[in-house]
Amino acid sequence: MDSLSHLLSLYPVRTALDVRCRFGAPWVLDHDGAPHGVAPYHLIVHGEALCGEVQLQSGDIIVFPHGTAHRLHIGDPAQATPPRAEPGLLRYESNDGDGPQTDILCGEFHFDAEGGAGLLAALPPMLVVRTAGRPDAQSLRHLMRMLQEEAEAPRNGSEAIVRQLASALFALLMRTWLEQALAVPGLIGVLAERRLQAALNGMLAAPEKSWTLEELAEASHMSRATFARLFKQAANATPADVLTQLRMARAARLLDEGRAAGAVADAVGYQSEAAFNRAFKRQYGLGPGAYRKRTRDIA
Repeated sequence: MDSLSHLLSLYPVRTALDVRCRFGAPWVLDHDGAPHGVAPYHLIVHGEALCGEVQLQSGDIIVFPHGTAHRLHIGDPAQATPPRAEPGLLRYESNDGDGPQTDILCGEFHFDAEGGAGLLAALPPMLVVRTAGRPDAQSLRHLMRMLQEEAEAPRNGSEAIVRQLASALFALLMRTWLEQALAVPGLIGVLAERRLQAALNGMLAAPEKSWTLEELAEASHMSRATFARLFKQAANATPADVLTQLRMARAARLLDEGRAAGAVADAVGYQSEAAFNRAFKRQYGLGPGAYRKRTRDIA
């Protein structure tokens, strides 16, 4: 399994797609701040939009991983007519603007409140992916087009099709963003640095192993000093710090499945259950037993 697939299996994300917008300029779309763990996103299917100083065009996707309040618009927001909503497969919002038209699909990515914290922390406040003119983004453009077609002309099975298509959106989005974005420190920085892929994949595949710096450097075909310097630069953390983070993410998933704390400790490389409990509490703010109980109560 590749590193991104490994990482997304440790940090599962649920995708909701619930609003279809068709606005004529001038228009404005205000979005209040979202709760922790909820990341609003907007797919610019046709036309253009502004978000602050960011110019968005057809094929662009903008995501707010930390739920930041934001505004999308074209023209003077004070002159925009208020949107009206109609029910449907996706809620349909439109306005009376007679200027150039913009079509937008809107939804949310939902991260596990505690378990997804490591991935969320590695993402910037605003994430923009551009697909126009990029052969490597062809799959993402096809997905956007299919979502638009099913939303605009629903047929038998459209609800299930939209749900299944949307579930693949985050993985495609992350893959495309990693291939075009400047690296950000943390897990994403390591994931984006190709020279560290072998080491990261090793830790993801076997987090229970007591990886040494020498083993990780050898897997990456580097000297110990070069590997340590490059890893610190990409992750803003040591390999041991990242390994602990991956171990705790794996532990959270196993606890979600109902595994006992002692068995989970063994599975992620802790010979002492007490040491595992301390490490888990440092990561999530509560012990394995309390974490499992909270997950069960939420479910």
